[in-house]
Amino acid sequence: MLKVNFHPAGRHFLQIPGPSPVPDRILRAISYPTIDHRGPEFGALGLKVLAGIKKIFKTEQPVVIYPASGTGAWEAALTNTLSPGDTVLMFETGHFATLWKKMAESLGIRPEFLGLPGIEGWRRGVQADMIEARLRADAGHAIKAVCVVHNETSTGVTSDIAAVRKAIDAAGHPALLLVDTISGLASADYRHDEWGVDVTVSGSQKGLMLPPGISFNAVSPKAIEASRSARLPRSFWGWDEIIEMNRTGYWPYTPNTNLLYGLSEALDMILEEGLDNVFARHQRLAEACRRAVNAWGLEIQCADPAVYSPVLTGVMMPEGIDADVVRRNIYDRFNMSLGAGLGKVKGRMFRIGHLGDCNDLTLMATIAGCEMGLKISGVPVAASGTVAAMDYLAAHATPLSLKAAA
Repeated sequence: MLKVNFHPAGRHFLQIPGPSPVPDRILRAISYPTIDHRGPEFGALGLKVLAGIKKIFKTEQPVVIYPASGTGAWEAALTNTLSPGDTVLMFETGHFATLWKKMAESLGIRPEFLGLPGIEGWRRGVQADMIEARLRADAGHAIKAVCVVHNETSTGVTSDIAAVRKAIDAAGHPALLLVDTISGLASADYRHDEWGVDVTVSGSQKGLMLPPGISFNAVSPKAIEASRSARLPRSFWGWDEIIEMNRTGYWPYTPNTNLLYGLSEALDMILEEGLDNVFARHQRLAEACRRAVNAWGLEIQCADPAVYSPVLTGVMMPEGIDADVVRRNIYDRFNMSLGAGLGKVKGRMFRIGHLGDCNDLTLMATIAGCEMGLKISGVPVAASGTVAAMDYLAAHATPLSLKAAA
């Protein structure tokens, strides 16, 4: 029987757009001894992470922390604000927008799915003008919420949430704004309060650099008011009891204590670097990655440069090339994982993650592995993307002494 070695020499390059690599500093924090989640030490930890996570969401309002995946936070956002049979307006930007819509249907909500036709909708961001037009037509205000994805992990598109808020306001519509920034938080600029978001959904395993297992709802006063009359069943997901107990740093049930240790460390790391510096680093690495793709002569999945994601880059394969075969070759030969194409773009593209605990040399190794894998797989490469990325990074290097938070 052939024995497969899943632990070859050197580190595995986990370059999918999440879960992202967990830094040693966070792994050490997670390994601390488990403590009494009703004791004074835990209360202090709870208050620290609840205050710190608000800075990441850029909010003064409550952030509810669940021991769950991002899918759980999706459900919490819907069940706390809506009632059976409610109509919600959702915008199709990719696979995860589609999954959120399917969840809404399974909960007894009636989603309307707006979007551009065919594959084009998976290559561009949310079209705020289409949302405004639909809301203007809803004279009876039957639509109770607008649900959009900020950073669509399946396509590498970061939508303009401020424009969506303006569209809702321009239509004079009272609908709630619910936003998924599961892969955007702590990697792409996000402003819960300033952008007038009512519920923001996120998770731990992307820009926060943690393992999966924590998810979040940042909630506005309007959302909390809506929760008082919402009639979808909820117990575990209910905001009221959690927010009340969070006032003293505790939860109404057993929280994931050791992951909260990791969250505390992640918040320290991000805030030490400074959020603006974190965002600038992601933008810089993303630009270097896109220059590599352009040099190869391949097409970027996102067709609108105005909404290129700083979190990941989708790479389209030429006609007749199976992207999953290319990914498999890269995994087998170079011990590197890349994101698969999902849904409508399965087999047509792969995704390079450049988020979280990622720097220049991490990206350069990733680009080199991709370039070798493309050549091995018979994909025509016009020029060296490795050189293009290297030249860009060298010309835009930031000395370590200037990276510290102000």
